[in-house]
Amino acid sequence: MNYEQIAFTDAVKKLQEMYGSRTAYERIENGYHEGGLTESEEQFISSRDSFYMASISQSGYPYIQHRGGPKGFIRVIDESTLGVVDFSGNRQYISVGNAAENPKVSLIMMDYPQRARLKLFADIKIVGITENPELFEQLDPAGYKHKAERMLLFTVKGYNWNCPQHITPRYTLEEIEAAFAERNGYIKSLEEEVKRLRLSQAD
Repeated sequence: MNYEQIAFTDAVKKLQEMYGSRTAYERIENGYHEGGLTESEEQFISSRDSFYMASISQSGYPYIQHRGGPKGFIRVIDESTLGVVDFSGNRQYISVGNAAENPKVSLIMMDYPQRARLKLFADIKIVGITENPELFEQLDPAGYKHKAERMLLFTVKGYNWNCPQHITPRYTLEEIEAAFAERNGYIKSLEEEVKRLRLSQAD
């Protein structure tokens, strides 16, 4: 998998040469690349609760969509394949319609607390639920209220980790509660101790 060979078109290389970064990026482009997703990428992807997907419309304009679900709803099937259940939403079907004509998509996955960003190029395949019930059982998130319409499979063609610059840390309510759980427990124990002392003094 070589993200740079896909991303670095002739126009991009020309600009890199103009601004003095081509030599460094040429080494990266021609360097060693893993055969597929490594354990680091698989763990990162499997713990996401959302991602951004860009598809290409018939009009030539890209369309970017945010997709979310329960943590872990993006499944790593193998070292080059990801899968998700496509939930029913606003029923515009722009991304699915684009994918039916052009399977090339780009994905961005974020970890805001850790200021990490993973970019992926992939080919998307739309799979009906009844086409592969075993796969649907593997991908369908248990215990999550949703209406499944189809499955989306992504064959990863390249990936790249971005630098953390300008990624503002953001936290979910669940993450905030977990971070303050120990402190809140300590405060509660102090409050109970104060209450006990007051009752003992009243006696």
